[in-house]
Amino acid sequence: MSPPSADFRCDCSPPAGDDSESIDRNCSHCGGSNNPVLRTSSSAASLLSFDSVPVKYYDKRLRIIHAAIKGFTIGAGIKGGLALFSILARFRRRQSLSLVKKVGMATGGEDVILAVKETLRYGLFLGTYAGTFVSVDELIAAIGGHHRTARWRALLAGAIAGPSMLLTGLETEHTSLAIYILMRAAVLASRCGIKSKRFGRVCKPLTWAHGDILLMCLASSQILSAYILKQDSLPPSYKSFLNKHGGKAAVILRGVKELACGMPCTELEMVEKHYKTMGVDIKLDPQMKVPCSIIHGNQSCGGHFVSFIIEAYKRALPVYLPVYLIPALIVHRQGLAERPYTILGKGLFGTARSSLFLSVYCSSAWLWTCFCFRLLERCNIPMVAIATFPTGMALAIEKKSRRIEISLYCLARAIESFFTCMADIGYLPAQSKKLKRADVVVFSISTAIIMHCYAMERDVFRSKYLNVLDWVFGVPLPLDEATPRKGR
Repeated sequence: MSPPSADFRCDCSPPAGDDSESIDRNCSHCGGSNNPVLRTSSSAASLLSFDSVPVKYYDKRLRIIHAAIKGFTIGAGIKGGLALFSILARFRRRQSLSLVKKVGMATGGEDVILAVKETLRYGLFLGTYAGTFVSVDELIAAIGGHHRTARWRALLAGAIAGPSMLLTGLETEHTSLAIYILMRAAVLASRCGIKSKRFGRVCKPLTWAHGDILLMCLASSQILSAYILKQDSLPPSYKSFLNKHGGKAAVILRGVKELACGMPCTELEMVEKHYKTMGVDIKLDPQMKVPCSIIHGNQSCGGHFVSFIIEAYKRALPVYLPVYLIPALIVHRQGLAERPYTILGKGLFGTARSSLFLSVYCSSAWLWTCFCFRLLERCNIPMVAIATFPTGMALAIEKKSRRIEISLYCLARAIESFFTCMADIGYLPAQSKKLKRADVVVFSISTAIIMHCYAMERDVFRSKYLNVLDWVFGVPLPLDEATPRKGR
């Protein structure tokens, strides 16, 4: 619910029928330059009250229904869009493999059924979350008072709505999603800390201009090392993503892993056969110290980088089309009708730019490993971690506002992979593997923090995210109009 605020009148507004434009710019309702509420959103008056609806249009039940419907729309739209592109990619891949038509149709039908189920599940998940949050928010406000519960109501409502994640599947864990949301909550909390007089100095390092690139480098070191050395530590969907965009056959990865781990090179013959199917005749040395010939055959390291980046860009384009297309249809739905060429042009430019980032990221990963291996003339596990660290610098290609999102997304997966590796080698207690649905607990705590910041510290959000949240959850009653009379 994003209703107009033009009908809202505060005490300093001109009376009805008066065309005077003399409005007190210091008024906290009018939002003037001296507005203390806009300068410090920690005030209780900042509780979702800036663009609130006129009281006569305020309907609690309608707000709950709208939140549930819009939540379902976003969940189903995003998941459905990604599933559609995934199905199209699989269909194209099957055609290129010249599969039997009957088998292809049956497999395609199964993909569609699975995609529809996942779309509905994620729609129900976000729809239930939004509806539950708004319901609890309104219920607590009605029972405990709008003013008295203002500082903690959204925190509790966000925590209660968190278990809605179970609607995606009782046996389906979403550890990566939970950790990512936790990272988002940590970022918002740190922004609040930066504003605070008490914690401002402690949080100052978080204001570093290129901290997002540093996070990406740290995440890349773990993720790409796991991609080569221990893929089982990565979520299945993310492992599939890396295998596709990493651009290397499994046998090549196994060959590099054997060399890095100091194991006997048993895959060299299979690697040679793999290259022979590609028309490349190569003989690998079992006594090699660096795996460059395993990685790119008889190509030079520089030549491999150039050829790889071209192919990587073609693979990256279908990934980012829905990333930019779907938000354009949801967030900019009104502006799309007024200036379609501008919005679509920005979307296409963003798609091209992000695709370049992903292609450079993947191709530079192999370039950096070759460079470091050749420089030190060795290949071992620490060298793999060191060589994949600078890969994260490719993030500088991306738009500044997207860098933190991507780095946090990758950091969440890196953290999950790291702790999985630690548990597998015995550095973590065995009981840590037996924790059931810890993802739901982490998700609930994280969304509680996020919704509290949404209610009390709105200025720590970027405007585009704040607009989406306002559109989904609606804007509740302003604090100065806590108890509207029916029919008012």
